[in-house]
Amino acid sequence: MGRLLLIDVVTAVVALALWYCLFAAYNRRKGSEALRWVQSACAGKGRVLESQWLNSSRLYARLQFPSRNFENARVTVKFRPRPLPIQWLVSCWRKQKETLTFEADLGGSPTFHLEVTRHRWCAHTRGVTTRRRDGREWDVYEPGPVILTTRTHWTRDPAAELNALMTVRQQDVLKVRFHPKSPQFSATVALDALADPRTAAGFLTTLRELAAGASAHRQ
Repeated sequence: MGRLLLIDVVTAVVALALWYCLFAAYNRRKGSEALRWVQSACAGKGRVLESQWLNSSRLYARLQFPSRNFENARVTVKFRPRPLPIQWLVSCWRKQKETLTFEADLGGSPTFHLEVTRHRWCAHTRGVTTRRRDGREWDVYEPGPVILTTRTHWTRDPAAELNALMTVRQQDVLKVRFHPKSPQFSATVALDALADPRTAAGFLTTLRELAAGASAHRQ
């Protein structure tokens, strides 16, 4: 009985080790592909300086841009934790996306702290009768901007920032953040959205527009 138990334990350890090695290698291949997407998105206006794996599912890379729009730029790519079966199953159950987060300083500290999540739409039906089950009519509404602030008085017009931030609707951007301290700017995008070269280039354009909006506000 003891020998059979030992064989089972050794088999399980070998299976887990093989699982880890295979899926860690899979994530590394996806990481190399993601860095190629990033380099393609830079379109000659920036480059990847170096990269390193923080763990089996998180890749970090430093970027360099010739302009002053972005300083100390870096990206963090978060993959599904495939090498760890339990964490991978939890990730799949929660439907967590693989993401790329771009972080940088803007060459001048923003005077505001702002976080924006992806713009969403809401809709409801006008009702459906038994005779026209396939003839549903939808009323679609575009909500106006909603600002949550800790200030007791809101004296300035935030239109410049909000107009720039509305551009995230054109990309699969999940979150945008401005902060007076480093990193002063960050944006998180679904990794799959960068697979298309045009979409990837558009994402970098969106980042520049957001940075330009913050710079215009400082002036």
